[in-house]
Amino acid sequence: MRRLRKAPLIATAIMSALALALTACGGSSDSGSGEGGTTELELLVPSYGDKTKPYWEQLIKDFEAKNTNIKVKLEVQSWDDIYKVLDTKVQGKKQPDILELDSAGPAYGKEDLLYKADEIVSPATMSDIVSSFVDSAKIDGTAYGVPTVASTRALFYNKDLFAKAGIQSPPKTWDELLDAAKKIKALGGDVAGGYGMPLGSEEAQGETSIWAYGAGASWSDGSKITVNTPQATEALTFMKRMVSEKATQANPGATNRTPLINVFIQGKIGMITGLPPVVGQIKEKNPALQYGIAPSPTKDGKPVTLGVADYFVAFKKDQDKKDAIRKFLDFFYQKDNYVKFNDNEGFIPATKSGGAAVAAKPELKTFLDAVPAAKFYPASLAAWGSTSGAFKSLVGQIETKSAGDVLKEIQQKADSGG
Repeated sequence: MRRLRKAPLIATAIMSALALALTACGGSSDSGSGEGGTTELELLVPSYGDKTKPYWEQLIKDFEAKNTNIKVKLEVQSWDDIYKVLDTKVQGKKQPDILELDSAGPAYGKEDLLYKADEIVSPATMSDIVSSFVDSAKIDGTAYGVPTVASTRALFYNKDLFAKAGIQSPPKTWDELLDAAKKIKALGGDVAGGYGMPLGSEEAQGETSIWAYGAGASWSDGSKITVNTPQATEALTFMKRMVSEKATQANPGATNRTPLINVFIQGKIGMITGLPPVVGQIKEKNPALQYGIAPSPTKDGKPVTLGVADYFVAFKKDQDKKDAIRKFLDFFYQKDNYVKFNDNEGFIPATKSGGAAVAAKPELKTFLDAVPAAKFYPASLAAWGSTSGAFKSLVGQIETKSAGDVLKEIQQKADSGG
């Protein structure tokens, strides 16, 4: 079953997991990984926010204290840079031992560069992970990725700006979104935009997918990438209308998600599509912000949004390191360590034992409620990697080109594999 059809299975698994309070998953041994020397693991992870690097530094310190013969070298990269950094490392045959990334990570399994998922965590750890998340990123039926976090997207809106603009409730349809965004932009002053639309290189494929899925599009027919479709054209045409009618911030094609979210947190944008971690960022950076969270608007108001998960993968650089990799990942998935990771970043956990922690967080309700109607990237198709890259580099051109022309160019990149 292809990834786009996984959402109901994932929803069922998550809701079931919320009722469970299982024991901690398999832990690491107090011994080192070898008798004759020190094993060094290179760990490359993305930055979700200000708490990401401190979390990993402390986890590594705690792990190394229990495993004196294993040293972990940490590298943290922004989402804007991590793909380029990783590509350079792989091309130079200097890939990390352990990588955390979205579905582009497991896709390296297609090139026979990765260990299988059940080789890099213990059976106890694997049994605690919601299986649907593992299944959703399988490549040709084989799991290479072990899920770290999961999330859906939702609409964050500024209640104060809504009140000033006379908007009574968050929009459910595109037309309502456009109307609300224009009213907010018309307030003037330091308002940078009614709706924040990040189409820069950081995550243009995510923003575009939310709109396309809201029009009934899918990026795959199950066997090949299908970007240039009537539904997607309709979605990008409306996105272009949002820009041309000045309902967004200036120059969306050059705007990345992370800085734009910060502008929203500063109270200068009316609405933005965000992930669960934005809740924690608001608490930390501007707790006085009056905001709400609502389902993502769609063409006709029917619920649908983007669902994503990130994964650990391990590169087959050195067979002698496999046991050390397993010890480190098992240590990460121990309940206390894993729950702290999700608490820091604000994501939905991918383990059964983490489900109870989610149930105690009402701010995640909108994101959880969106899971049954979520659509996922077609990560099991090898061409998705180049397609995602094409979105990041090309979709911002809707400011000056027609939606059809932009999609045609992206489709060509998908068809050619680059």
